[in-house]
Amino acid sequence: MAEVVDVTDQSFEAEVLQSDKPVIIDFWAEWCAPCRAIAPIVKDLAAQYPDDVKIVKMNIDENPNTPGRYGVRAIPTVLAFKGGTVVEQITGARPRSAFEEMVQKLVA
Repeated sequence: MAEVVDVTDQSFEAEVLQSDKPVIIDFWAEWCAPCRAIAPIVKDLAAQYPDDVKIVKMNIDENPNTPGRYGVRAIPTVLAFKGGTVVEQITGARPRSAFEEMVQKLVA
């Protein structure tokens, strides 16, 4: 079962941009209630698609550079990367189906 990996500004390039699999990154913060609301969904998706997609999260308070580089202005923001390029974005708490659809598009 795959776990959600914590990434930092320092590990972002290796973990996300150079990944051989598509990557979904959840930008979050401790104080963000909607972030906590989607956390179980993100964790479940990591367990459901361990071989197809790498799922990571980044605390924006501890790592301000990467969210700034990708224009993250609100959290939670979830970005889907394929081949080191952003291919989709979800901002705000959404139903599980929105995140499942994002994963399915990535692995199609």
